[in-house]
Amino acid sequence: MNILQTPIADLLVIEPKVWKDNRGYFYESYNARILAEAGVDVTFVQDNQSFSQKGTLRGLHAQKAPFAQGKLVRVLQGKVLDVAVDIRKNSPTYGQHYSIELSGENHKQLWVPPGFLHGFLTLEDNTIFTYKVSNYYDKESEIGVIWNDPDLNIEWSREIPEAELLLSEKDLVLSVFKDLKSPF
Repeated sequence: MNILQTPIADLLVIEPKVWKDNRGYFYESYNARILAEAGVDVTFVQDNQSFSQKGTLRGLHAQKAPFAQGKLVRVLQGKVLDVAVDIRKNSPTYGQHYSIELSGENHKQLWVPPGFLHGFLTLEDNTIFTYKVSNYYDKESEIGVIWNDPDLNIEWSREIPEAELLLSEKDLVLSVFKDLKSPF
């Protein structure tokens, strides 16, 4: 497993070593010891999975304490553009985002620690997205920012027109970044 630091502190890309042969492939998708050595010493309490069609945009979400979550995210099938936004008030990268393509082919993962908004856009039909979380879901602790916030200026996709994006009603009415009172 190769752990790579992104331009935003504590946000990590995990590249597993994949063994391929005529039968298919094998890789270790999670190793607590290796992640702990990289500074991710966390107990995961829940696994979540979503199935989405191309153009589904989920996010940008987080949970505040005492239910703040760290997420280890990956794609089992299909492809997404995964985005994390630093909302740690004292961070030198506050308000900055990082995006990465995660797919069932590249097997990359992203560690999104507490203190980040998270979202993703599916770039292929029948995408299966899964993630381990370090705390349980709590509806009252949810916070979020609208996906197309002008201050964040996230380039989601040139391939999928905005009019074709599939969003939940909840995600369509999230507030803008400048109104976020970050609890981190």
